[in-house]
Amino acid sequence: MSLLPDTSLVTRERHALADSLLAAGSAAPTLCEGWDVTDLAAHLVVRDRRPDATAGMFLPALAGHLDRVSAGESAAGLEAMVERFRSGPPPWSPFRLPGVEALANLAEFVVHHEDVRRAQGLGPRTDVADVQEAVWRALTGAALMTLARTRVPVVAVHADGRRRVLWRGAHPVVLTGEPVELLLMLFGRSDAAQVEVDGPSLSVTRFRDSPQGV
Repeated sequence: MSLLPDTSLVTRERHALADSLLAAGSAAPTLCEGWDVTDLAAHLVVRDRRPDATAGMFLPALAGHLDRVSAGESAAGLEAMVERFRSGPPPWSPFRLPGVEALANLAEFVVHHEDVRRAQGLGPRTDVADVQEAVWRALTGAALMTLARTRVPVVAVHADGRRRVLWRGAHPVVLTGEPVELLLMLFGRSDAAQVEVDGPSLSVTRFRDSPQGV
């Protein structure tokens, strides 16, 4: 079995996210602090199509460039942005390289899809068993991004009992839930994630105080 998510599954999640953006409406809130649906849609389009601007998320010197490019996308309106996002990355995008779309975008799309859904009062999806399984397989990679800064030992426990060490160490925090809920927790959406958090009190405090979100 390939460790990469099925590309068709990632494409399906892209389209489902696009539908949810349109259903929510341009001014609807999201779980991304300070962003409404318009802001999130602009982020997704820029991420797909403007790697020069996306660099502004990590390099302060380029933050102004990112803001200008994002504002230009937002000016086109939500429907136009969603259609650009739905159409997928252009030929020059790194996401068009073999395997990159599947590797880089599953967690991105699942988390942002839930950012839209949960902010509108919707609960966990119950009809995405294949997404849940793909997220479970991808959870270790996602944890490398979100736990590396704090190095809090974490063990994930699937709702069906399977276990996975996300960051090794003594006295780990134990997170129990469905894979999508675990992913939301790792990406800083703790208020929305339906996850049971156990472990030594000091470890749990360190985990809860650490900046997992992206």
